[in-house]
Amino acid sequence: MRALVDIYFRLLKGIIALLLAVMVVMVFGNVVLRYGFNSGITVSEELARWCLVWMTFIGATVALRERQHLGMDFLVRMMSRRGRTACHVLSHLLMIYATWLLLAGSWKQTLLNIDVAAPATGLSNGWFYGIGIFFGVSAGIILLNDLYQGLVGHLSEEELISVKENEEETDLEELIPKLKDGTPLGKPLP
Repeated sequence: MRALVDIYFRLLKGIIALLLAVMVVMVFGNVVLRYGFNSGITVSEELARWCLVWMTFIGATVALRERQHLGMDFLVRMMSRRGRTACHVLSHLLMIYATWLLLAGSWKQTLLNIDVAAPATGLSNGWFYGIGIFFGVSAGIILLNDLYQGLVGHLSEEELISVKENEEETDLEELIPKLKDGTPLGKPLP
């Protein structure tokens, strides 16, 4: 099951890369056409905006699973295991509630806009709001799993902290196993 989940999230990362590439090509192509040939592709602005929204929500889903969201953790780090567990449970309950609100709102907006055509492409605006449904379901599953793991005691004290204080901390956590294994970190100096 774990391997299937890993494949799913690798697929999501591939979709993010594809959306970014499509966005860059559309925006750059439109700029070249506007300034070089005094024309443009009308649908590229709308599709690039949709790609950005989808990329953001998919990226937030991946970041949630990998515990890469930034936050303030200095107070929680000073707590005992019981305090960390209580904060973990409380924060996850609040996040599940917020995710439910986003999911319910996205569902309603998708249903309201499913028959509304986007101005430039003519595609259903339901696709634009549908990403909220995807995010709500995916994030809800991740959060419920993390909440369960925390309640039954399967998380280490470090895993009970769901955020990172800064990006350097994340980089350091990735480097430590490489340093222990003796893996070369870069090119050797001449």
